[in-house]
Amino acid sequence: MRKFVASFAGALLGFGLLAAQAGPWPERQVTLIVPSAPGDGSDIAARLIGEKLQAALGQPVVVENRMGAGGVVGSAAAAKAAPDGYTLIMGNAGSHGIIPATYKDVPYDAMRDFAPVSLVYRAPNIFLASKKLPVKSLAELVAYAKANPGKLSFASGGNGSSAHMNSEYLKVLTGIEATHVPYRGSGPALNDLVSGQIEFMAVNLPPAIGLAQAGQVTPLAVTTRKRAAALPEVPTVEESGFPGYETVAWFGLLVPAGVPAEIVTRLHAEVVKACADQEIQKKLAVLGGDVVCNTPAEFRTFLAADIARWKEVATAAKISLDPK
Repeated sequence: MRKFVASFAGALLGFGLLAAQAGPWPERQVTLIVPSAPGDGSDIAARLIGEKLQAALGQPVVVENRMGAGGVVGSAAAAKAAPDGYTLIMGNAGSHGIIPATYKDVPYDAMRDFAPVSLVYRAPNIFLASKKLPVKSLAELVAYAKANPGKLSFASGGNGSSAHMNSEYLKVLTGIEATHVPYRGSGPALNDLVSGQIEFMAVNLPPAIGLAQAGQVTPLAVTTRKRAAALPEVPTVEESGFPGYETVAWFGLLVPAGVPAEIVTRLHAEVVKACADQEIQKKLAVLGGDVVCNTPAEFRTFLAADIARWKEVATAAKISLDPK
């Protein structure tokens, strides 16, 4: 009799869970995690997309900045969240591309622990040189570095950052030698580039535009296959004579693995609508890139390729970092 009661209770519990899962979504607040600081590109994108999702879903969509370890803290929190559609994450090239490829003991798997919804934005990075360095192009920088092995230094906003890995990629591709000098953020790094204490660096496009236009730095090349609309006179790395080089700064919406397919489909539809909004396109254009939505399958393929690229660079450059 006890076994029957226990079995019956278990069946009722299972039925209740199924009924709860089959209920309308969303019925309460949705949290959108941003694994970086307020005010950066992925935060801006998350807040813009979040506003549109809130209006479409009829429930609050609250952006929650979970910074730490370059994106590990927020991404791990999202990966461990219940797969019920109430936790989303605006992943980026660092949290879901570079970190999985370069860090040891990452507490999440960017491919296995997340279900992609849609890419939202992509933009070039850009190589800049100090005005004190006698080069005007990326080809001249490479030639100068080869003629002066080990004498150049390049800056970044920190170990394992996008800026760091873009320059390591260039080193791997061209065979040049240069010393990495990590800073606590791209702002101080750019200041030392302008003053001539550092010879070159890669950086996301927005902070570079004003410096390049003011003649405070020498823009060398953008990292995408097409030129940047904000600096159309600056060639791509490929146009500079280094075929095969391409990297992008990107943001995209993901959910924990296991979220029901119908919720992913609904989210994707609403994100596509948001990406088509001219006001959002205008605001994100200030960041120097393009609003680009794709399907969950296309986003997954994009993620896999991005991680593979950075793993190849990290292996060649002998880079292995610890989350801190």
